[in-house]
Amino acid sequence: MKKMFLILKIIVGLYILLLIPLPQNKGIPQKASQIPFIWNQDKLWKQLETSFKQAKETHSDELDSIVKELTVENESLLKVLENSIHHPKDSLYRLIEDNFFRIAPLIAAQEKKSGWYIGFYNRVRKKIKSDSRFWDMNTLDARITSYRLLYGMRAAVEEILLQSSDKEFVSTMFVTEEPSVTPSVDILGINVFSGDLLVSRGGAEVSAFISRGNDFPGNFSHVAIIHIDKETNKPYFVEAHIEKGVAIATLEQYLNDKKLRFMVMRPRFDLPNMKANPMLPYEVSSYIFNVSQSRHIPYDFKMNYYDSTAMFCSEVGSYAYKQFGINLWEFESTISSIGIIEWLNAFGVENFVTQMPSDLEYDPMFSVVAEWRDKEILFQDHLDNAVMDALISCANNGEELDYNIWMLPIARSIKAYSLFLNTIGEEGVIPSGMSPITALKNNDFVERFQNCKSLTKSKIEVFKGENGYLPPYWQLVKMAEETLND
Repeated sequence: MKKMFLILKIIVGLYILLLIPLPQNKGIPQKASQIPFIWNQDKLWKQLETSFKQAKETHSDELDSIVKELTVENESLLKVLENSIHHPKDSLYRLIEDNFFRIAPLIAAQEKKSGWYIGFYNRVRKKIKSDSRFWDMNTLDARITSYRLLYGMRAAVEEILLQSSDKEFVSTMFVTEEPSVTPSVDILGINVFSGDLLVSRGGAEVSAFISRGNDFPGNFSHVAIIHIDKETNKPYFVEAHIEKGVAIATLEQYLNDKKLRFMVMRPRFDLPNMKANPMLPYEVSSYIFNVSQSRHIPYDFKMNYYDSTAMFCSEVGSYAYKQFGINLWEFESTISSIGIIEWLNAFGVENFVTQMPSDLEYDPMFSVVAEWRDKEILFQDHLDNAVMDALISCANNGEELDYNIWMLPIARSIKAYSLFLNTIGEEGVIPSGMSPITALKNNDFVERFQNCKSLTKSKIEVFKGENGYLPPYWQLVKMAEETLND
């Protein structure tokens, strides 16, 4: 009994000792001084949903006639756009955007939907990418114009896709046939070349935060560079993971890691560096493939792309191309919302002028080749985004991530075991570079996210039962915000 009592005292003593919080060595955040983009068009979203309801009650022949008239109008505007180079403040861009939003709910209501809207959107974004070569992408006008059309029109297209039947749903969109002479493989029907960057959206809660926690909220949370072996034609994906740092994945491993969507981006063939050396992308991918094998590169929680001793996902691609004279993310990503900064800082992020995955889409150095998404997973993507947008509103209103202090001793014990696993080359439960308190705050974040998502799902089912269609994105955000308020 005395021995048992002694052991119990030792355990209690260790538990109390591990309860003592240590000083948090938070780095001073590198804050951005920008203003986050806000659509601020709730009235328009309501009008578009009203148009969708009215169109569903319209006879199909009449609706088809209206849609045909509007498509002709849009085509004439696009022809004018395609005939010359336009500056970002050109009113024609805004007119095309407004008209595309106006026709979207009518197409969504059609019984048999035309593929016109996809082709139109892809032509517009191809033109935007072409024109942006002559813009100063560091100016606010260039950023906003690119974002409103590339992201905004994608949102409209996806609302249409979500109202489509399984037979009519289009998973893959081909945008630009950018030439390449490097080795290639087929991935989900897309011809991908060595040196391409694959921008994707993960299924984890933090993936939603990364994609939405930006001055220009986007759809993507992860970047990988593909290397294809010349001899075997076997593809490898070099990417940075929170759990293990920079690592190499096979095609099977890459696809098995849950992806809600992905987009293939390729360096423009007409870049001076590419003209001088068409095999440059292969040399870039070979370089980072070899570097990742030669040394362990931990994950960079600080998101400091100036320091390559540790790397986050965007940095892997930008670091590799930088060694060959191509500087990606021509404009830096900025995070200016106080709430987002506070929450990300709780995860160890210190640099809020950085390189966010979603912003690569607007870089004129790279072309958008193709984009893939799955119908069932697409709505999941929209739901996660809406929940995250609602949580960000809470963060901006002063809510902080917290942790259960009584769990701190357990978290510290797990962290000690994780450090041991790291020394023998294994992954720990708590990643290298993440503190026990950060891990507990991550648990708080995940719990908030999942609770809001679960209750929002219930509201979605009620909405579908009452209206007979999936709620559009603005309704999802409203439901998620109501859930948090309740």
